[in-house]
Amino acid sequence: MQNHEDLSDGKTESMTSNPASEIDDWANFRDDDIMQQQTAIRAEEAEKIPFIGDKEPLATLANEYRSGSPILLEKIKFLGEKYAAIRRTRGDGNCFFRSFMFSYLEHILDSQDQAEVDRIKNNVENCRKTLQSLGYADFTFEDFFSLFLEQLDNVLQGDETSISLDELVQRSRDQSVSDYVVMFFRFVTSGEIRKRAEFFEPFILGLTNGTVEQFCKSSVEPMGEESDHVHITALSDALGVPVRVVYLDRSSCDSGGVSVNHHDFIPAPGDSANHSGSCSKTKIDPMITLLYRPGHYDILYSK
Repeated sequence: MQNHEDLSDGKTESMTSNPASEIDDWANFRDDDIMQQQTAIRAEEAEKIPFIGDKEPLATLANEYRSGSPILLEKIKFLGEKYAAIRRTRGDGNCFFRSFMFSYLEHILDSQDQAEVDRIKNNVENCRKTLQSLGYADFTFEDFFSLFLEQLDNVLQGDETSISLDELVQRSRDQSVSDYVVMFFRFVTSGEIRKRAEFFEPFILGLTNGTVEQFCKSSVEPMGEESDHVHITALSDALGVPVRVVYLDRSSCDSGGVSVNHHDFIPAPGDSANHSGSCSKTKIDPMITLLYRPGHYDILYSK
């Protein structure tokens, strides 16, 4: 009888101890752990998408939101009046820089504009001098600069090293090439922000409590850090490349109708120290058009 009672007590203890243990385990599961788990899930999903996708009809974007917000579907329909296609990028925190990279190189491949290549090479050299003047050692950025200039030369036709659009797509999907060019853009962006710290500081203070230098170290130079208007303004100004960002969100205009907002980042001619990154009265066609959905950039193609 005693043995039976002991066995019953043991069962009761065993059955009641597990839930308490689970509660203790859950209590020890901190917010940081949850965030790390969510980040790991997003990273795993992102890896299923190439760095640079294929060019798709804009209609595929509408299919993505078929059962979603009616406002977004109306905006996509509105976009269809001006834009014909979209090229998606991997959502890994580098989507703005990858979109910029591919779109600009594709622009040179299509236009074969030697004057534009000469112009941007001159700007790249100025960016190199900026980093040197800020105390960066050449070995920290030189390989990234060299690889970008190599891609720039390769999209110009008429040489044995020239590449086609298909080859540009494949290179952009090659991590050893794509990540190096992204790092080139990150260093250029960081150098421009640091050089014009007084101009950028108010915008940075609106994003973080850190200094300009801390912002560059934590939010510009590391791979995987997302970009916003500060990054776009700095890169556009440093390289002299006008960029249009089209915004797709659920907002509606004051009149109650549907419209799609965009912002043109137009580099100031010559010294851009006082440039605000806002639209210029001078008509300048953007070389790059990007579609922004909260937290992500893709490439848009005009009709």
